[in-house]
Amino acid sequence: MKLIIGLGNPGDKYKLTRHNAGFLAIDYILNDGDGFMTARSTKEFKSEVWTWLEGSKKILFLKPQTYMNDSGQALKVVCNFYKMDLAKDLLVIHDDVDLPFGDIRTTESSSAAGHNGIKSIIQELGTQDFHRVRIGVETRASREELPTDAFVLQNFTEEEIKKLKAEIFPRVKTEVAKFLEN
Repeated sequence: MKLIIGLGNPGDKYKLTRHNAGFLAIDYILNDGDGFMTARSTKEFKSEVWTWLEGSKKILFLKPQTYMNDSGQALKVVCNFYKMDLAKDLLVIHDDVDLPFGDIRTTESSSAAGHNGIKSIIQELGTQDFHRVRIGVETRASREELPTDAFVLQNFTEEEIKKLKAEIFPRVKTEVAKFLEN
């Protein structure tokens, strides 16, 4: 079994914010017409959960409903329930203000680097040994322009949303596919 989790904040108020890049990526993967949209949707484990079965292979897609800073609470519940091998079977997709908008980086076993959702996951799971896809959201010329906590709660522009759907999320999906193959 594999677990793909997108980080974000629940509710319409946050739907298109930079901090919801993980939620938006999950939505793209599930709805791009490439098969995953047939996943069964439920609300459990303090999350919205989509289960996709391919033969004996089970993949869960999660969007925690605990708010970003408490993402680890939801993840701990599902990981403990399924007794997952986190280093092999967990992939977290999230925004990263340390990367320019449009950049994508994959990492495994890395620190939270100031990301509160990742801090919560590391704290609750007791490890940083899991895979991550980091989506660059930084567009500010200077961090003095707007504090980071306010910046990540701003909506993406219309142009940025188009670029996310046309260019960035397809690359994220490719990284998810690579993770699922291993």
